Amino acid sequence: MAARVLERDGTAPLWRQLLDDLARRLDSGEFGDQFPGELALVAEYEVSRSTVRQALRHLRAEGVVVAARGRQPRVAPAPEIQQPLGALYSLFASVEAAGLSQHSVVHALDVRADGVVADRLGLDGSTPLVYLERLRLAGGEPLALDRVWLPAALAAPLLDVDFTHTGLYTELAARADLRLDTGHEEVHAVIPTESEQAHLGATTAAFSINRLGRAQGRPVEWRHTLVRGDRFALSAEFTASTGYRLTPLGAPPAMAETAPRGTSRS
Repeated sequence: MAARVLERDGTAPLWRQLLDDLARRLDSGEFGDQFPGELALVAEYEVSRSTVRQALRHLRAEGVVVAARGRQPRVAPAPEIQQPLGALYSLFASVEAAGLSQHSVVHALDVRADGVVADRLGLDGSTPLVYLERLRLAGGEPLALDRVWLPAALAAPLLDVDFTHTGLYTELAARADLRLDTGHEEVHAVIPTESEQAHLGATTAAFSINRLGRAQGRPVEWRHTLVRGDRFALSAEFTASTGYRLTPLGAPPAMAETAPRGTSRS
């Protein structure tokens, strides 16, 4: 096979030219699920291994190519679940909207005290809280570790619920007549711990999502969700004049407020 030509005297460095050409070939679907290894790219482009590695680092950082140490790089699959930012969304509903079956393994459902969480909910540290911990599966594969705390005075009716195939918000509305209408959410990219990796069945980076949910201005939910980064993606709309519009005018900073979504589930 003839070597692919890069401009040796061009203004762009070789790794940048290689990166751009690989990105073009990926966009055209040339590689399918198979991606050439380092040595194959060295031979194909007649460049050094360090040049190839620099280009691959950028492809991995962009989530386009997945490569573990000592293993052949492969084209990263597209996330199965897309979720818009700036909405009071339900993970349960998002999974089903993607055409995937929804199932949960319940690790805990009880009443306990947690001073840190109680403080986040504006409650006394000894306030009883309903705690629900689930491993969320989509299409039979692990998707997320989900932990949620709610005031027991409001959420005690949830203690009798089988959460293997139902959404928290559905049950909260039906059994406690409680509907979340606003919320504050923070998303971070993290590397799961070994224990979390064992639960999620993956070693890839994950989204760590903290959510404070409110009902009529009252904090009623603190939630921490760890979602596999290779199965979940966040999206946002923006314009050149206003940028990202995730917060309604007049709302506090970082507050994503929406009207309730009828049969919202989570």
